[in-house]
Amino acid sequence: MHVMIFGCGYSGTAIAKALSGDGVRISGTTRSPDKMDVLRQNGIAAFLFDGETMEKGLRRALADVTHLVQSISPGQADPLLRLLGKDGASLLPRLKWIGYLSTVGVYGDHKGAWVNEETPCLPVSGRSKERLEAEEGWLAMGRERGVPAAVLRLSGIYGPGRNAFCNLEKGTARRLIKKDQVFNRIRVEDIGAATRFLSERGLGGIYNVTDDRPAPPQDVIVEAARLMGVEPPPEQAFETAELSPMARSFYGENKRISNAKLKATGFQFSFPNYPMSLAQLWQDGRWRG
Repeated sequence: MHVMIFGCGYSGTAIAKALSGDGVRISGTTRSPDKMDVLRQNGIAAFLFDGETMEKGLRRALADVTHLVQSISPGQADPLLRLLGKDGASLLPRLKWIGYLSTVGVYGDHKGAWVNEETPCLPVSGRSKERLEAEEGWLAMGRERGVPAAVLRLSGIYGPGRNAFCNLEKGTARRLIKKDQVFNRIRVEDIGAATRFLSERGLGGIYNVTDDRPAPPQDVIVEAARLMGVEPPPEQAFETAELSPMARSFYGENKRISNAKLKATGFQFSFPNYPMSLAQLWQDGRWRG
């Protein structure tokens, strides 16, 4: 088994960790020469990929790839789909499974209502519309190749090195209050475990990879501060807070994401809700990464 993870960053490295084992080769790409050493330290064969061209070493490596994970955000179009184009079959002759990391942003705004994989997508932002197009492209490639293609729709990703504790320590945590606003989130290790689960069983289709407990974002900050024994930052009204356009756009979408479909396959989350997950991160001392 040879896994190639395109865009092997925070989630990709967690996927590599989850999939690694006897007889498994893991390769990954990065845009940055500086990050190649980090990948190698994690036991990942590193390749540079800028999204524009595919160098010879990477093309050679694709020849025996059995499992492809695509984690690069699309931009105008999915860079990998564009490059594979008509050459996909010759570049990836041994392909058995495709995993595409997408986002729950494709659902758009549902005024706080529950959504599942059957809910019509009403993406608001340009980046979510691009994600939806890329999802369709990867599902189509799976059909053309006769291999399962799984789309993993991820909610807000956190874990070691990227969490409310880190933000509180750095002084960047904010307690923004917007009436009735909730978000789902997902622990990065559960992204790795879900990818392994779906790939081992050869499952395709669309799956929400998200926790059980949509909650107001300020509640997460308060719980992390309680565990740390520090005062949470003061409440700020969302309407008057200074926010980047991207941060503000996240608050323009409000929905509760169901993970029932993934659970129905037999998958079990290790970190199903933020209180137990934060407690575990704090207790094992790895929250800084």
